Amino acid sequence: MADASASGTSIGRKNIFKTLEFDTRLLGMVGAFVLVCIVFNVLTEGRFLTPRNIFNLTIQTVSVAIMATGMVFIIVTRHIDLSVGALLATCSAIMAMTQTQFLPSLGIDYGSPLMAPVAIVIGLLAGGLIGAFHGWLVGYLTIPAFIVTLGGFLVWRNVAWYLTSGQTIGPLDDTFQKLGGIGGTLGTTASWIIGALAVAAACYGILQARRARIAHEFPVKPVWAEATLMALAAALILGFVATLNAYSVPTRVLAREFEARGEVMPEGFTQGYGIPFSVLILIAIAVVMTVVARRTRLGRYIFATGGNPDAAELSGINTRLLTVKVFAMMGVLCALAGMVASARLSFHSNDIGTLDELRVIAAAVIGGTALAGGIGTIYGAILGALIMQSLQSGMAMVGVDAPFQNIVVGGVLVLAVLIDIIYRKRTGDV
Repeated sequence: MADASASGTSIGRKNIFKTLEFDTRLLGMVGAFVLVCIVFNVLTEGRFLTPRNIFNLTIQTVSVAIMATGMVFIIVTRHIDLSVGALLATCSAIMAMTQTQFLPSLGIDYGSPLMAPVAIVIGLLAGGLIGAFHGWLVGYLTIPAFIVTLGGFLVWRNVAWYLTSGQTIGPLDDTFQKLGGIGGTLGTTASWIIGALAVAAACYGILQARRARIAHEFPVKPVWAEATLMALAAALILGFVATLNAYSVPTRVLAREFEARGEVMPEGFTQGYGIPFSVLILIAIAVVMTVVARRTRLGRYIFATGGNPDAAELSGINTRLLTVKVFAMMGVLCALAGMVASARLSFHSNDIGTLDELRVIAAAVIGGTALAGGIGTIYGAILGALIMQSLQSGMAMVGVDAPFQNIVVGGVLVLAVLIDIIYRKRTGDV
């Protein structure tokens, strides 16, 4: 009877998961992330899962996660980009030099409302042009992407050095710095508003997907399953907002702000940071990239080309131009990542983006992007970046040396590819 009961429970769980249509790969990644958090929380005696560390972990993940969303498209089309960290450094150097030398020479001084927007636009243009150049070399001159981007790794890292003469450039514009993390946040009230809007958007998306299935006469989940998904989405979103809001601004910082306004801080006054602007940027990029992947012709062409390049070309897809577009997109995302990374530091340094090539590729692969091409998700890459950063942050808190941290990251990357291969063989998705 006991065996029958256990068997019935197992079947019931399988039926629940099947009804909810959970992505088993996503569940595995979430489980790995939760396990990493629990282990490091125990090893650090509860310091890993504090609001302060989660806030820092979030803003540290942003730049790698932004580039990982672009790396998904690169790998899906059966290419690779080894130059992302170096390109980030070049774009960061361009934006820093624009703020400290170019614009001041035109009479636009530090603190001008034009400084940050102009610097960002110039950086994005530079990233897009460099990325498009890489794509042209790969798509039209048929040079393997590995060689093109390996050369780009060497070229752009040193271009960044020459642009700054090897010096640290800063401080950067105050408005620009707000895009990096702790220097620019929404505050608690605005964060709750954004959280509520995100919950409404998630529920609306689930309802729209259900209506689309009904309209096309596809099978739909039971109402309780849809309600469960909505509840889970709401719990995750609001829990994340509550955690960030729980991280309070230090009292001395608040006192200085009140003093600067000529006011006296009320006794017992507290204020939470809320959602950083950099996280909002990542969320916006994730939404846009997901829409591109799932709802646009460009996204369909990208996945069709990755699945079968010859068939895609025979069907009329201009795969050469598509390659240029994908690498140009990667270049723009590298510039955005450079903006966030240098804004978080408040200056440009020569070692910015070092080893980000490893982290970005690892994040995409851990997130389920197949190196054989044709398969990958944006949310998976972002979760992969979060897992990578959690590993590094946790090891740093425990006191593990940086070289050993990279050894662990390399091992995790190989393990992720092995698991991916085994998974695809078992599911027949090869």
